[in-house]
Amino acid sequence: MQRRLFLKNSLKTLGAGAAAGAAAPFISTASAQETITWDMVTSWPKNFPALGTGANDFAARIERLSGGRMKIRVHGAGELVPAMEVFDAVAEGTAEMGHSASYYWRGKTLASQFFTAVPFGMTTTETNAWLYNGGGQELWDELYAKHNLKPFPVGNTGTQMAGWFKKEINSLEDMQGLKLRLPGLAGEAMNGIGVTTVNTPGSEIFTSLQTGVLDAADWVGPYNDLAFGLHQVAKYYYTSAWNEPSATLEGTVNLDAWNALPDELKAVVSEAAMASNLAMISEFAVRNAEALDTLVNEHGVELRTFPDEVLEALYASSQEVLEKQVETDEESRKVYDSYTAFQQKVRRFTDVGEFAYLKTREKVSG
Repeated sequence: MQRRLFLKNSLKTLGAGAAAGAAAPFISTASAQETITWDMVTSWPKNFPALGTGANDFAARIERLSGGRMKIRVHGAGELVPAMEVFDAVAEGTAEMGHSASYYWRGKTLASQFFTAVPFGMTTTETNAWLYNGGGQELWDELYAKHNLKPFPVGNTGTQMAGWFKKEINSLEDMQGLKLRLPGLAGEAMNGIGVTTVNTPGSEIFTSLQTGVLDAADWVGPYNDLAFGLHQVAKYYYTSAWNEPSATLEGTVNLDAWNALPDELKAVVSEAAMASNLAMISEFAVRNAEALDTLVNEHGVELRTFPDEVLEALYASSQEVLEKQVETDEESRKVYDSYTAFQQKVRRFTDVGEFAYLKTREKVSG
């Protein structure tokens, strides 16, 4: 009986102490898990296939992996800011996050272009290897920190098409004076062979081709190009993927907002970015194949490849553009040196591995 009384009194005491001590941790936990709501602005039409939905996927993964602690409101181009103002909007804190492509920001920092696509550059697999394992991400972080941004690779379209042309290109002469929508370093290389290029937002490409403002336009690939109906305003579809052998899409976070996050939520955003990157690559692989079949077999689109003299001129022009940029811009030199060194490092195995296999498959299976 004495033991029972002792245990009964002890439990009362323990219960009272636990109840008294539980109040502070409960309040602290509630505060730590308060929901964080951010806005994400994008350069894509709302819910546009793969690009817009890729931004949605990134936001959904953050919410899911955070257990609901973070909620991201995604805004299409023009809803909060125009398509080409995502960089500034996130840097200034108008929105906490952005989803776009870094080569749109050459007017802010020339070196940003290397993180989307380099003419005659690395494949998607090689590019991701550079970003994740070759120092590319660290260089990107360093570059964007100067603009109050934290960048991530959040998607990749894979190999892009060379674009839609209203007339067939049979010689270098046929390129002279064309008005072409093509951003980034590839656009500068086109300028070098006599083409006039502009960086038109995706949503304006169809009308610009239709009204004659443009003679030709690059967008992405069969999946996105079909969604915009570009086959209705241009007949020839060029497959020479010199311009964007890989095209990384970027997620950006306002650096002040990023630094304010606890480490576990920083990890959530980082892991969500990597997962969304892989998800978009995988989606494009199948959607592009399906859309190409539709374009050719249902809409009669004619696939073409640039003549060798055009490709040779574009390669020479690309090298001139790159050399000029790295000679005059220290940031570009630093990033480009890393990029080219890594490309040389992995190229030999790509050539004897994947490229050799593709040639073999074509040879034996047709």
